[in-house]
Amino acid sequence: MVAASAALLSELDAIDGWPPERWADILNQVTKFFLGHADSLTTHQIALFDDVFVRLIDRVDRQLLTQISRQLTEGKCTLPLATRRLALHEDESISLPILKSGNLAQALLIDVVQSCGSKQRLAVACRNDIARSVSEVLVGCEDRAVHHALAENKGAKLSEESWAGLIKLGESDAALAERLGRRRDIPAQLKRQFRSKLEDTRMRELNAMPGVMRDQIENTIATTEIVENSDQRPDYASAQAKMMELGRKGRLNDSTINRFAISGEYTNIVAALALLTGSPTDVIERLIASDSIEGVVLACKASRLDWATANAIVRHRPGHSPVPAEELEKAKKTFETFSLSAAQRTVRF
Repeated sequence: MVAASAALLSELDAIDGWPPERWADILNQVTKFFLGHADSLTTHQIALFDDVFVRLIDRVDRQLLTQISRQLTEGKCTLPLATRRLALHEDESISLPILKSGNLAQALLIDVVQSCGSKQRLAVACRNDIARSVSEVLVGCEDRAVHHALAENKGAKLSEESWAGLIKLGESDAALAERLGRRRDIPAQLKRQFRSKLEDTRMRELNAMPGVMRDQIENTIATTEIVENSDQRPDYASAQAKMMELGRKGRLNDSTINRFAISGEYTNIVAALALLTGSPTDVIERLIASDSIEGVVLACKASRLDWATANAIVRHRPGHSPVPAEELEKAKKTFETFSLSAAQRTVRF
């Protein structure tokens, strides 16, 4: 049996001059036979198939290799040499099916992390079960997306040193810190240190935000032009009198202002926000007219309005294109992060 196997492999090595189509046909037939009999093959037969696959892999095109890579993930036994060759392939369409499949040796996964591209490393970081040795190498690689995936992966086993490494990275990566903050399996001492540092960082950011945001709003006010036309200028004096009357009756609230936004009554909205924030109408008018939305969002916060009303005001502003979802989400975070007093200090001019 051993001699016959050696002879077969020697014959394959000696073949020269066959067109790629013929090699592809042979590889397809071998793959089909292997997958159909994988559950009954002996150890020696599996090793023989492995050697045959390795010899054929380099003789076919990448499109077929992508197909073979996917098919081999369905097999009931593993071909170590062929699996390694495919997993380390530079073409991600060939390597990713293998890297997303079942049992792979830790040594192979470490080699992939150390020698392959970012998508292959990310595939390793997203595997359902990651050993500590593999996690350690993932933490050590300079790939932000990999660190984020590892922090999200509940199947990843991390040593105390690996946790410490991720936490250190989280000190300069707020999104990573947020992901780590949701993990319950961080060692207790590290968790306490991490939360303490996170809180310190968050407090510094919050203390700095009003000043930074006020500078941005001042720039918005200075650079936003309002078309001056005496025939079309809004009658803010009448609108302010109306808002004061609504305020006296306790009706200058979210429901009323939300209705103004949906109806496009922005003269009333400018007057309402000016009254509620203590800012001049020309400041509020420029915040609403600006392409930047954070200033008007903070004016809504300072007016004690809720996010639904602020969102309606932003989305229905006349003359503006729809606001991208990412920009709205960022503005919502600003709205939720600022305290009422900080927002009032920021927009009061």
